[in-house]
Amino acid sequence: MANDRPPIQGVVGRETGEIRLTVCEDTRQVTVQPEVESKTQEGATFYSDESSAYHPVDASGRPHRTVCHSPQEYARDEDGDGVREVHGNTMEGIWTGLRNFLRPVRGVHKASLAQYVAMFEWAHHLKRVTHGFLQILITPPFIPLST
Repeated sequence: MANDRPPIQGVVGRETGEIRLTVCEDTRQVTVQPEVESKTQEGATFYSDESSAYHPVDASGRPHRTVCHSPQEYARDEDGDGVREVHGNTMEGIWTGLRNFLRPVRGVHKASLAQYVAMFEWAHHLKRVTHGFLQILITPPFIPLST
């Protein structure tokens, strides 16, 4: 947060597709660890890169698998079944979507970034836009006149 590019931490459910994004002060372990624990269920496997901020995730009851990007590893087949289940590609796709969402704004002040991130998260979870939904969005609320 000290510079003009505050970090955003994110988790995505591989089965549900739900995302949780948080604008963080920094990427230190003491900041990241509570966010991981509050946004994931105990027992859920946590996939990440090899950032040291994620090292204590195993101790919180969440199995932790990593990919090491330095030797050009982006996905790994750990159990030999031909499926590369250890990867961060799902979250990387979310980051691309967020960048594309923010691009037309041409820069967001860091004080407002959390609101833009929340709008992106909401839009990501919105699966169907119906006529009724749009009507609710554009209809002004009824405010009774006081007598």
